[in-house]
Amino acid sequence: MNCPAPVEISCDNMRFLVTHNPTNATLNKFPEKLKKYGVTTLVRVCDATHDKAPVEKEGIHILDCKEYIVNRSNMGPDKSTAS
Repeated sequence: MNCPAPVEISCDNMRFLVTHNPTNATLNKFPEKLKKYGVTTLVRVCDATHDKAPVEKEGIHILDCKEYIVNRSNMGPDKSTAS
């Protein structure tokens, strides 16, 4: 299966790598590609399509965006302010 090339986006002091959503069948080379770009944390914004274990075994932490949003919304109103 051909996958689109990763796209790197930089904003201020942050870097983001936008990639395809791998499946367990295509996961074998995914951690290698992530490490090539220096990825330390992977945020899944789509439904989970692969097992976390092989990626986390390579030292890359995985966060699921949906879980973060649900947990955050259960915490009540945001008390922070921006200036």
